[in-house]
Amino acid sequence: MGTQAPDFSEDSYVPTNKVDERTDEQKAIDEWLPITSSRNAKWWYSAFHNVTAMVGAGVLSLPYAMSELGWGPGIAVLILSWVITLYTLWQMVQMHEMVPGKRFDRYHELGQHAFGEKLGLYIVVPQQLICEVGVDIVYMVTGGKSLKKFHDTVCSDCKSIKLTYFIMIFGSAHFVLSQLPNFNSISGVSLAAAVMSLSYSTIAWGASVDKGKQPNVEYGYKSSTTGGTVLSFFSALGDVAFAYAGHNVVLEIQATIPSTPENPSKKPMWKGVLVAYIIVALCYFPVALVGYWAFGNAVEDNILLSLQKPKWLIALANMMVVIHVIGSYQIYAMPVFDMMETVLVKKLHFPPGLTLRLIARSLYVAFTMFIGMTFPFFGGLLGFFGGFAFAPTTYFLPCVMWLAIYKPKKYSLSWITNWICIVLGLLLMILSPIGGLRQIIVQAKTYTFYS
Repeated sequence: MGTQAPDFSEDSYVPTNKVDERTDEQKAIDEWLPITSSRNAKWWYSAFHNVTAMVGAGVLSLPYAMSELGWGPGIAVLILSWVITLYTLWQMVQMHEMVPGKRFDRYHELGQHAFGEKLGLYIVVPQQLICEVGVDIVYMVTGGKSLKKFHDTVCSDCKSIKLTYFIMIFGSAHFVLSQLPNFNSISGVSLAAAVMSLSYSTIAWGASVDKGKQPNVEYGYKSSTTGGTVLSFFSALGDVAFAYAGHNVVLEIQATIPSTPENPSKKPMWKGVLVAYIIVALCYFPVALVGYWAFGNAVEDNILLSLQKPKWLIALANMMVVIHVIGSYQIYAMPVFDMMETVLVKKLHFPPGLTLRLIARSLYVAFTMFIGMTFPFFGGLLGFFGGFAFAPTTYFLPCVMWLAIYKPKKYSLSWITNWICIVLGLLLMILSPIGGLRQIIVQAKTYTFYS
């Protein structure tokens, strides 16, 4: 994948036989915190955690993104995103244990190593929190919408129920699941979610093929004005960025894999990542291309909403989405729980235990549920969060860290590759939130709260 990570000399880095200087109390806290409490994961845990983290609600919006990008730019953006994010993910897997005897178990720890203790926190933590909390809010909306779609499909003659209530039903499951202590304890939920993501993606493009190219299908841009077309294009870039957003939890996932000098965690982790990325390609490309081919620019921002028949299959697909986003929510929530519990226990000196976990995690679930019920603008939220937060942490922050730490030779392949990723990522970060915000404003004009 481009360049080999150089060997670090022992003069400037911690030696492999470093003595553990933590007190018994610190060790006990680290063994209690979600990220560092369990290190016995296998490579396939990494595969399905990464699939669950990445193939989320974003895949269902890809045909809609294609309708705003057009055939040529759309295919180019999809492929470029797949290649760039695989490269930056490889960098993060490599950097997890680049200092002998030390593991960067959390994204912000790597940031602190690259940019300094305080600056690293200021750069990484806000972006990571926006990503993870943003995804959880979007997944609350997705889970609620998919439950509503399931209900309306199965029982078309029933009385209409507000979306707000479905979001509450979906959120109630997380009050229970959020009490699972760490990544390894949610591996069963994550595996089910990964299987569901592959299944509903297959249903989405399979049903589109079955439905065929719609009569009077149009592939031109929907907006009648140049400004509207450009802003929609920007928003679609954010949708694609959102779809490739697994980097925020990759170091935390790798932290659960055992590691020795002879068999470092990067080997099984990279194996799992490659498998995950193959599955990602199998989900994303057929859904995006076939969905756009079938419906053109009339496609909904969630492809399943465009597919009305066969009823039982669409109901099944929506239920699969619900199961998948239940797992995805937990994958993204776990690093947030880790941050919250670290601050509460290490900084505010609350005693670690079940009571702390119950209150803190339940408040987080309630918060994401409340925001999701208040602002359920699915497409606009994807575009806004995708550009504003995911572009940095996914597309270019790993490259900036790589340049800061490894200092590759100027104009070498590594240097050029990283700078290309940084420039593209910056453009994405600046442009797509503009489009996403505009879409939210347009949708908000006709929206009534808690409808």
